[in-house]
Amino acid sequence: MERESYPSDSADEQWALTEPMITAWKQERVARPATGDPGSCDLREVVNAIFYQNRTGCRWRYLPHDLPSWSAVFHSFGLWRQDGLDQRIQELLRCQVREKGRRLEDPSS
Repeated sequence: MERESYPSDSADEQWALTEPMITAWKQERVARPATGDPGSCDLREVVNAIFYQNRTGCRWRYLPHDLPSWSAVFHSFGLWRQDGLDQRIQELLRCQVREKGRRLEDPSS
């Protein structure tokens, strides 16, 4: 059953940009632990839950029940920060916005 979307959910275009980076990170991360457990959360839903938490400012434990569990989302967010994935995604999106605005990728000043 598909859930109703939240205003904070990632748009298809946003997901198309970030999904390859997140999937590659997950594949590398799965190769590292001894268990090799790939996890069972839908990565796009994890991103949507992070966006929801960021937009609403709710506590992690207060994430709606139709999103992945707060502990899975919080754990993924922590790993992404630890591995620098959040910064790489931010840099990618920043470059895309500047390119769309017909500006150089890096600001001149």
